[in-house]
Amino acid sequence: MMRHRSSWKTGLVVLLVAAFCMVSVAAVYAADVIKVGCCLTLTGKYAKAGKFFKRGYEMAIEEVNAKGGIHLKNGKKMKVKLILYDDKSDPTTAVNLSEHLITVDKVNVMLGSYSTSQVNAQSVVPEKYGVPYVNGGGASSFIYARGFKWIFGTLASISELSYTEMTLLKELIDKGKLPKPCKLALSWENNAHGKDFEAGVKKAMKEHPGYFKLVLDEPFQKNTKNYAPLLIKVKSANADVYLSDCHFPQFSAQHKQYSEMGLYHKFVSYGARGPESNARKSLGDAVNYLVAAQWWTPLLPYPQSKAFAKMYKEKYKEDISEWYPALAYETARILFKAIEIAGSLDRKAIRDALENIEFKPAIVAGQVIRFDKKTHQAHYPYVIVQNMPGGKIVAVYPKNAATGKIVCPMPKK
Repeated sequence: MMRHRSSWKTGLVVLLVAAFCMVSVAAVYAADVIKVGCCLTLTGKYAKAGKFFKRGYEMAIEEVNAKGGIHLKNGKKMKVKLILYDDKSDPTTAVNLSEHLITVDKVNVMLGSYSTSQVNAQSVVPEKYGVPYVNGGGASSFIYARGFKWIFGTLASISELSYTEMTLLKELIDKGKLPKPCKLALSWENNAHGKDFEAGVKKAMKEHPGYFKLVLDEPFQKNTKNYAPLLIKVKSANADVYLSDCHFPQFSAQHKQYSEMGLYHKFVSYGARGPESNARKSLGDAVNYLVAAQWWTPLLPYPQSKAFAKMYKEKYKEDISEWYPALAYETARILFKAIEIAGSLDRKAIRDALENIEFKPAIVAGQVIRFDKKTHQAHYPYVIVQNMPGGKIVAVYPKNAATGKIVCPMPKK
């Protein structure tokens, strides 16, 4: 009887020790993983961009994990684990899921969603809890004008986009390809995104007096479907150049009606819109000669940019034509580099590293990404591309990134 009890006690001790070891191993494993939280627009109106962002994030994570993880100061390498939720393109859902990631999943850092509305809403949560948050999907300057300390954005501002296009227009005027003063018709979404676009145009006009004359400055609502009233005003303005700030659905509807009404300008741009594969599919030859300013394009000649495009094609069996996965990839890589610089998972140390980072060689134009110390929004040059007949796209500006010459004035049909 005593032997039986002794055997039972010994067995219990063995089980407890084994259980303790399993818990210890699990704890060590958990401690060796950097938990990165992310809500993305995987369904809803921004699902297409969200899918591309997911690809970019996953590529960066696979790349760093293949090297053993992120090297910290204690000599340890920690792999990255992505905890990802679908925010359904809904700002309220993005806020709730962000709260869950921080308070329940206990993530160390966060990557952002896509679109100004989603980023603006969800970024309040990591700011509240003091969690480093880097996004590549929100470019409107008002996101970064709130004095937040923990929020960083890798998209250069929309005002820089339109300012870059105006810089190109000035060069075209100097070369005699456009008249001086050049008459501009300007339309923009009546929101922060559009107001940034308008601000960049007006900044350039102020810096270059005598070069431009603004003959139309017209806002429109983002949910507009009938652009005829706007385009009648555009036609009556008799401008040389038409600039419009649009998200893709608005661009598609507006330019379809622009073409059906037979409008013509020597230079036409819808901000960042026009080179997308969906634009060619839905609008056909109507997109020929449209000009767009991009955060990234596979046309960039840098070795690191070409390597990324090649890696994307090998992984997804398709050529990359959108900027979304490239900026997502770069956003994640910057966050991982900041963790490495910090040398630990101390959130303040990571934030401080982001604040002072000079990330290079970056795949964007200029090959360097750094954040403004006050706003935490990135600054770097845009690359301007132009659609050509037959589906070809060429980079036309700046000179060191150009793969072809701009066609201006646009040919009349």
